[in-house]
Amino acid sequence: MKLLHTADIFIIALYLVTIVVIGLVLKKRAQRSKEDYLLGGNRIPWYMLGLSNASGMFDISGTIWLVTLMFVYGLKSAWIPWLWPIFNQVFLMVYLSKWLRRSGATTGAEWIGTRFGFEKGARLSHVIVVIFALVLCLGFLAYGFIGLGKFVEIFIPWEVTSNYVPFYVSPEFVPHFYGILFTLFAVFYSLLGGMSGIVWADVVQFAIMTVAAVVIGYLGFVAVGNYGLNVPDGWMSPFFGWELNLDWATIIPEVNEKIKDDGFCLFTIFFMLMVFKGILVSLAGPAPNYDMQKILSTKSPSEASKMSGFVSVVLMPVRYLMIAGFGALALIFYEKLDLIDTTGNVDFELILPNAIMEFVPIGLTGLLLAGLISAFMSTFAGTLNAAQAYIVNDIYLKYKNKDASSKQINNMNYLTGIAVVVVSIILGLFAEDVNSVLQWIVSVLYGSYVGANILKWHWWRFNGEGFFWGMVAGLVAAVIIPKLFPDVLSLYLFPVLLIISMVGCILGTYSAPPTDEKVLKAFYTNVRPWGFWKPVHNKILKEGIIIKKNNDFGIDMFNVFVGIIAQTVLVLLPMYIIFRQTTPIFVSLLIITACIFLLKKYWWNALNKKLD
Repeated sequence: MKLLHTADIFIIALYLVTIVVIGLVLKKRAQRSKEDYLLGGNRIPWYMLGLSNASGMFDISGTIWLVTLMFVYGLKSAWIPWLWPIFNQVFLMVYLSKWLRRSGATTGAEWIGTRFGFEKGARLSHVIVVIFALVLCLGFLAYGFIGLGKFVEIFIPWEVTSNYVPFYVSPEFVPHFYGILFTLFAVFYSLLGGMSGIVWADVVQFAIMTVAAVVIGYLGFVAVGNYGLNVPDGWMSPFFGWELNLDWATIIPEVNEKIKDDGFCLFTIFFMLMVFKGILVSLAGPAPNYDMQKILSTKSPSEASKMSGFVSVVLMPVRYLMIAGFGALALIFYEKLDLIDTTGNVDFELILPNAIMEFVPIGLTGLLLAGLISAFMSTFAGTLNAAQAYIVNDIYLKYKNKDASSKQINNMNYLTGIAVVVVSIILGLFAEDVNSVLQWIVSVLYGSYVGANILKWHWWRFNGEGFFWGMVAGLVAAVIIPKLFPDVLSLYLFPVLLIISMVGCILGTYSAPPTDEKVLKAFYTNVRPWGFWKPVHNKILKEGIIIKKNNDFGIDMFNVFVGIIAQTVLVLLPMYIIFRQTTPIFVSLLIITACIFLLKKYWWNALNKKLD
């Protein structure tokens, strides 16, 4: 087994020392106020928040998955991440980030008060959003650190580490040990430095990943030039027909089984449902996690939009340069990779760690591992910050101590941060017992989130009761429907779950009076959404207040369309470069140039337009 060189270990250690120093340096700034701790005092530049957000999305598990997709599906793999969907960043960029930032809220749960007020329905909605956020955070924290531990174990075998550990660790808990070790560093700088500490550590991490991505991309580019690629017909094209039509039978037969197991053979149907779900998820806005906290941390609504747009600009080219580089190296030197798992089967998700050990030179291995480890810590720290925000702001300050001093708030931030980490570690230690339950809860909550969160932006009559019962209906449906159809891909069940959730939204809405008129007027005047707000708009006009209706739906959707094209080309362009596809490179550059011109004219120039 190839072990890490001393130089690689030194680079990883140097990175860990750096983030500890960041936490110590920014401690005083974070202690100034609740806003300084949770939102960086709304003083952090948008481009730094964008780099931080991109860093949090450059995670280990996602990178492993994307390298596997690249290996199996080639350029067609550019579409599959729309399952998340990655283009939700475009909707945020165009209009949703500035709508969210105009609220001036500290968390997503606090935002509920700006939309529904503080009556019974609003309180129910507030509770369910807090529960959603905390379960989501605990789910990510509990299993994220175990995934990191398993990844690190490949490069630092326990046989080597155990000589320096003064106590016995059972083999099944070795990944937990590594995970907890690196988690403690993330806890240190996020607890001390708050949002500012997280952002600065993320910027360092993204710089590391950029250097690693350029080198890996270069190695893949050179290998393709020297050896060429042996791939099926259609692998080099992002376009597809009714079926996928990728046949690996004469090259690597096991890949055909992988495609069959993934369920992507009838790709057109899969693609259509993926786009349908993706658009609705994007219209709903960000889930209450670290992405939302970064938006709320920006200086202004226009900077919130710039931040969300910058995420795609910096993340996609850098990440896919690395992914395409690893994909090329793995294809060319496939015989050198050990992809057999403990059951004797081929596990294509072992491509990334094996490729790192086999192809990455000394020094760069340490840099790359430091980057991937810090990517985990970035996601962990951001998620921890979000969990602290919901507990301190939406439980402690709202129900326990409304007049808490800055010192009390700081102490509560530290206490809740430690408590959340301890709970997540305990859950992680029993992962085999609770994994299916927590993962099910997280997926259920996501399924119940879409309908209610679309209506909250666009329909004036939608109230707190509608929000609550819409999410409850989605929750119940997500419990029952998958059990009735256990062999059906969850994506294909989404339309049914959506209809049931929407019925809950409508029935819940009309079971109670509309939201208080003052709340609706304040929300509409401040946020100025487009949609079905005519009754509220007319009432404001009758009071003699001149207010212009938001007629930007058409131009917003045009900008979303252009933005998705630009984002997709930013994903494809690094692949074309690594695989030496000259004509597609020039076509992509022309498309990007056109998109930049259109977005500059119709989006960027209008960001500071006044809400007269």
